[in-house]
Amino acid sequence: MRQVFDRIFRVNVVTGCIDHPEAMHPWIEKQFGTIEGITCQKIVKVTNLVTMEGALFNEIRASRPVDAKARLALETLVIDEQPNDPLNDPLRHTPADLFGRAIGRYSVSGSNVAKYDSLHAIIVFDHHNPLHFDRERIIDYLNTGWRWAQKAHEHDPTAKYYLFIWNCLWRAGATLHHGHAQVMLTKDMHYAKVEALRRVALQYRQQYGSNYFQDLFRVHEYLGCGVEKDGVKVIAYISPLKDKEVLIFGESLNLSLQERIYEVLACLRDRMGVTSFNLALTMSPMAPVEENWEGFPVLVRIVDRGNTQSNASDFGTMELYAASVITSDPFKVAREVKAALLASPEPTPEATQV
Repeated sequence: MRQVFDRIFRVNVVTGCIDHPEAMHPWIEKQFGTIEGITCQKIVKVTNLVTMEGALFNEIRASRPVDAKARLALETLVIDEQPNDPLNDPLRHTPADLFGRAIGRYSVSGSNVAKYDSLHAIIVFDHHNPLHFDRERIIDYLNTGWRWAQKAHEHDPTAKYYLFIWNCLWRAGATLHHGHAQVMLTKDMHYAKVEALRRVALQYRQQYGSNYFQDLFRVHEYLGCGVEKDGVKVIAYISPLKDKEVLIFGESLNLSLQERIYEVLACLRDRMGVTSFNLALTMSPMAPVEENWEGFPVLVRIVDRGNTQSNASDFGTMELYAASVITSDPFKVAREVKAALLASPEPTPEATQV
């Protein structure tokens, strides 16, 4: 297992020391607890050698307390007070695609007015507050998105590459507070970062004779950062793009995968106080293509985007051009996620899937 770890990850540990003036001591003690704790700080640098994703961890940053309950209560109040919601009546106030709409029990599609791509729609949730989701709603949102993709593919069979994204609130890039996700179906090849991941995973298999995603899970499971439930693999990623990143691997967009997505989102919201997040779901093409997608799973990535009441950005030049600076401990994230998945009940009989 150490050999598998070493071919995927490189870990470096360095120490950063400071000479702090006495005048700073009261502020340091208030912010970090002790003077000694920040005098010499251990920094762990983790690099994924396959995907070249890098993360910088500092336990001082990771240990800062967050009042999860206060954040969630305040966020709920702020969102619920928004007037004149333009998505309250999506059948009247959003355009339809040329091939119509996908309609679920708790969601409906509408063609995106300002498009990323030729086939680009929004999935409008029935709740204004995007944090008011439950198990059945998450399943419904995902199914409505997939129905839209099927209709879009029938409309244009050359469009084969599906992407489902959810930017939850303004910290995550949403321009509307009302709960909604976005779906796209593109042509020729998948979006650049998905295609890049396919290529490096293929190179990995050619070099080592093993599936990259399976090895990635095996390493995380060995570290205590991975758990499998009903055929779906979940990891708290040790080289995350941003804080509390969780990866979910499934063989198909089935009910088990949908259940795990809900359980992870509910864990982030209820156990860790996450009020704004990004979620992306990618998968192999809907129809045959020339390139090799063998072994590529349905992949879901979720990251926390920080306190919605903060004016400080969680994303800067380091994340854009160097390596991600992380304030959360993936081992703590893993403990919460594993506890949540093991505590979650079995699927309800009312749950449906495409």
